[in-house]
Amino acid sequence: MNIVVLCGGISTEREVSIVSGTGVCKALRAAGHRAILLDVYFGEESVDLMNAFPENYDVDEAAAYIRSLNEMIDSATSNPNRGFFGDNVIKLCRMSDIVFLALHGENGENGKLQAAFDLRKIKYTGTGYIGSALSMDKGLTKTVLQAAGVPVPRGKVLRADEKDMDVSDLELSWPVVVKVCCGGSSVGVYIAHDEEEYQKALDAAFLLEPEVVVEQYIKGREFSVGVIDGEALPVIEIEPKTGFYDYKNKYTAGATIETCPANLTGEQARRMKQFAERAYRALFLEAYGRIDFMMDASGAMYCLESNTLPGMTPTSLMPQEAASLGINYEKLCEKLIEVSLKKYE
Repeated sequence: MNIVVLCGGISTEREVSIVSGTGVCKALRAAGHRAILLDVYFGEESVDLMNAFPENYDVDEAAAYIRSLNEMIDSATSNPNRGFFGDNVIKLCRMSDIVFLALHGENGENGKLQAAFDLRKIKYTGTGYIGSALSMDKGLTKTVLQAAGVPVPRGKVLRADEKDMDVSDLELSWPVVVKVCCGGSSVGVYIAHDEEEYQKALDAAFLLEPEVVVEQYIKGREFSVGVIDGEALPVIEIEPKTGFYDYKNKYTAGATIETCPANLTGEQARRMKQFAERAYRALFLEAYGRIDFMMDASGAMYCLESNTLPGMTPTSLMPQEAASLGINYEKLCEKLIEVSLKKYE
């Protein structure tokens, strides 16, 4: 197949997206597909549309070119008349058999791109615009999951004009978690142990977004469950060597101990996978996704959030879960395309 692997963009997760896209593009090339790597925001100004998906292609060279554009982001985004899609992006995506979305955060996962592609009849991997929008907004996610019977931590969505509310007014106790509603990769997530830390966390979060989620901190073990075509993969446990599972620990090799299958009883694993599958359905996810959990000392489970375009970097969780079933990275990339194409049957 001719495949565009779409990465980059202007979110805080641009670099992670480039790493994911590079890995996916190499895997699809190794599997015999004519895949190309493309930055969604800058695109490619000079492209031979008659040979857009060449037989011979240097993925690393394409990734290096995309990274070279990083220094242009500030000036490009300051132009109020500039659109989101870069040079020839729509043309190349329409020429492809499917677009593999290796985007993370903001306009890659919030449903806007998916809706634009739907209108243009461009096929793409992963969830459609409704599930993407629901999952991107952590406040909406919490509301939907509660209604579906999936346990979530107590909490509330705050606007900037509500930042003076005390933690006790929110019916919470220290410590609490403050996180932006629509961030990803744990960007804009803070743990506050007292009033001073809480106010600093709110100030930092509101610099990023106009709404934030404040919720009860759950002390315990952290897990993630990938779901492909509605069926949960083996549970993986995440144990950062220091701190919590933030951006640095997620993407620094060796910073986190990841165990798959997780050391859980059979009943615990079954329940968590059931919750993951229920969350997948409640949030209108399609093709694949990843659901994150905490479990406290009593064994109570809490769903933290949903990821509609899980990372595909060397340290990412879904590839590790698939590997525990004997599905290597290359086969996983093809599997994600296979289940995504079902949307268009």
